[in-house]
Amino acid sequence: MIKKLILVGAGPGDPELISLKGIKALQQADVVMYDALVSEELLQHAPNAVKIFCGKRAGTHYMKQDEINQQIVENAHKYGCVVRLKGGDPYIFGRGQEEIDFAEQHGIETAVIPGISSATALATAQKIPLTKRGITESVWITTGTTSCGKLSTDIGLAAQSTATVVILMGIGKLDEIVEVFKKSKPENYPIAIIQNGTLANEKIVNGNLLNIQEKVLQENITSPAIIIIGEVVKESTDFNKNY
Repeated sequence: MIKKLILVGAGPGDPELISLKGIKALQQADVVMYDALVSEELLQHAPNAVKIFCGKRAGTHYMKQDEINQQIVENAHKYGCVVRLKGGDPYIFGRGQEEIDFAEQHGIETAVIPGISSATALATAQKIPLTKRGITESVWITTGTTSCGKLSTDIGLAAQSTATVVILMGIGKLDEIVEVFKKSKPENYPIAIIQNGTLANEKIVNGNLLNIQEKVLQENITSPAIIIIGEVVKESTDFNKNY
């Protein structure tokens, strides 16, 4: 029996956005350990596998990371091929390397199948070009909340740049983020927030640093959501309708 861990990026939400290689990995899985942001429709591609939910969302942990690591090793030894199905891309704020390292330390063969990250895909799906000639030549992707629960200091540095800034896991710190950006940008600086991107219950709010907090309250925007800040937000076809 081959003991193996395959990390698979499930994409930003829509089950059709997983890669063909990811589907093939599910089809060969003996165990699928999946996260909260993964569409359960994908589990049908592993009809004979043991399914284990390891959801983590907005600070609420069904299973802690140490437990997940241990479960990966135990299931690989017991069953064989473990597919760790993670939302987005497992190496972009997905703690994928931690799981790979732990498995390899315990003699488990490993592989990683990239996924489409919400950090880029949700903007593209809304026709927001994260880079555009003449507007911005770079993208800054950062977490809003660090492991100790504080606002990332990188956000202050990003706000001083001309880059498009994409913030994941930051909706709970929107007030702080807005205040940081106001120090470097005008109040009419564009911002978009996308909740449940690519899903049927998706919500999009467009605004600026002056009015975005009020709009978020009006639309009851909560996590999971990404924040996109920059002039390219204006390029969305829906921007002027909702601005």
